[in-house]
Amino acid sequence: MAFFGLIGNDRSMAKSDYNDRESASEKAARKRREAHHRNARDADRQGQAWEDAERARQDRRGRRSR
Repeated sequence: MAFFGLIGNDRSMAKSDYNDRESASEKAARKRREAHHRNARDADRQGQAWEDAERARQDRRGRRSR
């Protein structure tokens, strides 16, 4: 019957038992932020690579300019 002593005091138990741990919602939010930054970084690198390739293509002499 010790189970019935746990009902209703979950907030006080959470404050003491899980004091230094990250909550599940905080962890999910942190992972979303990290994924957003990672995706933005990858998109930036991909855009820079496209810009470099386009610039190199434009700098080459074409058939008609000979």
